[in-house]
Amino acid sequence: MSQFFAQFDLTELIKSSIVLFAVIDVIGSVPMILRIKEQAGEIHPFRTAVVAFAIMIAFLIFGESILALFGVNIESFAVAGSILLFAMSAEMILGIDIFRDQVSGKTASIVPLAFPILAGAGSMTTLISLRAEYQLINILLSVVINLLFVYMVLRLTKRIETLLGEGGIAILKKVFGIILLAIAVKLFTSNVKELFQ
Repeated sequence: MSQFFAQFDLTELIKSSIVLFAVIDVIGSVPMILRIKEQAGEIHPFRTAVVAFAIMIAFLIFGESILALFGVNIESFAVAGSILLFAMSAEMILGIDIFRDQVSGKTASIVPLAFPILAGAGSMTTLISLRAEYQLINILLSVVINLLFVYMVLRLTKRIETLLGEGGIAILKKVFGIILLAIAVKLFTSNVKELFQ
């Protein structure tokens, strides 16, 4: 256990937190969250955050074993993940919808909010990809930090939308889209060479 905590690295924590923040994109999802809230009547921030956390942690811990069942190594998944992140960054930068569906219902806090909007394919791919570069303790803490932030945003969604306005949210999406694109390129180049060795 002491060895586990000894692997803590502030730089890795900051980097992995920023990557997850860009992928989860809860600020950019504020208009969608408001639409879901309007359609479903209400959302439950704590329940949403807990379910998203459970999904992400489960995939972070067992995802590698699941991949092994299919004979896929971390590097291959990281390369595939980089392509998915590239598509997500294009979605954010160009303002197009690729992954997200419009749904409603009384279970909106779980589906689609917790999954797949927050803990969807992008988040899961990113977690496995991060495992190829960072220590587990740092990724776990970055998940906790991001889900605490998600919880606060869900509680303050209306105020955040009023504060940032449509222009502010659009700018944030572009900025984090570019960051995500750079991360996707780095992830691809650092792992693709491992496939040919």
